[in-house]
Amino acid sequence: MKISILATVTLLAPLCFMASAQAYNPQDLAQLKRTNACPRCDLSNAPLNNLNLSRANLRNANLQGANLSRSILAGADLSDANLETANISSANLFETLLIGANLKSAVLVNSNLTGAGLMAANLEGANLRGAIMDLVNSRGARYRATIMPNGTVTPTPTWR
Repeated sequence: MKISILATVTLLAPLCFMASAQAYNPQDLAQLKRTNACPRCDLSNAPLNNLNLSRANLRNANLQGANLSRSILAGADLSDANLETANISSANLFETLLIGANLKSAVLVNSNLTGAGLMAANLEGANLRGAIMDLVNSRGARYRATIMPNGTVTPTPTWR
């Protein structure tokens, strides 16, 4: 009896992980592509690479783990969005609003962040190597163990 339960769990466990790997809501993805707006949507792990999302409204959206590589997000509003572990490499984020966004462990390698608003954003552990960050407003942003555009890593403070 115990062996059959263990065998069933062993066979079904991978299916549970597969379901969580594609966690985005397909209706939310369709809405974004149709209207260029999807505030508060669940687009976690969504395939958004190579899309033109200029001026998109993605305020408070869950984009955790999403693939936004090589996408155009110029002028988009991603304020308070969750972009933790998102791939945003080689993306155009020209004048994009990322105010209060969670970019923890996000990959922004070779992205253009010229004129972006990163006020109060969390960039802890993010990779910005090769990113263009001219005229970026990052007042109050958290850079901790962040790989900066020139390859240096910001210090990790130690509190006692």
